[in-house]
Amino acid sequence: MIEVEHIGEHGMIEIRMTAPVSDSDYEERLMPAIDKAIVGGDYLRMLAIVEAGFSDFTLGAIMQDARLGLKHWRGFDRVAVVTDNGALTKAIGAFSVFMPCPVAIFEMSDVDDARRWLRESIGSIQKEEMGDGVLHVSLLGKVDIEQYENDIEDLNSFFAGHEKVRLLIDLRKFDGWQGFGALRDHFHLVRGHANRVERAAVVGNAGWQDMAVQIGRRAFDIDARHFPTEELEEAKSWLVG
Repeated sequence: MIEVEHIGEHGMIEIRMTAPVSDSDYEERLMPAIDKAIVGGDYLRMLAIVEAGFSDFTLGAIMQDARLGLKHWRGFDRVAVVTDNGALTKAIGAFSVFMPCPVAIFEMSDVDDARRWLRESIGSIQKEEMGDGVLHVSLLGKVDIEQYENDIEDLNSFFAGHEKVRLLIDLRKFDGWQGFGALRDHFHLVRGHANRVERAAVVGNAGWQDMAVQIGRRAFDIDARHFPTEELEEAKSWLVG
């Protein structure tokens, strides 16, 4: 069975799946509700509380689930799945990388955290001028194309006002890019201003960051160094030294 509850706020819809789940549940309840919600707004955020396992879905329900994804994938802004089923968690985690929107998985005890994640902003870009052409840029959460569009004018203005720039790129709380559009904008931003960057320090503990710094040094001829999270102050000293 699929129960549907419209929340309204932020274009949210909440569903609960309990055994057994059939194709008629999709056709008669879920798909009409999603169609109606997407017509009423550009994007939809969905909370799916799944109390059923794989064996509780009929073959028809699985086919309808695939149809739902193909039909509406551009309409979802983000999806939170709440379940304690281990097999379902692994399957959703594997397929979520192919989704064009963020998908987060929560345990049943964390359902309120799932609702909060849906309502809150996913990511942001914060900027702080440190003087003498030094800019502290913090990427927080999962950054999408909208954040770049909102901040690119400020970043362009900063670069235009300084002949040489030193960047502190703070990735301590960065969870990655949401979709290839954001990654593309990030690359264009870096490439467009690389000739003005005199020195860059990247701070964070993710394994890919040091490799990215090495690639950036060669691709853009920038004096860049990677610092672990606990060496933020050392990164600042190196930038201004």
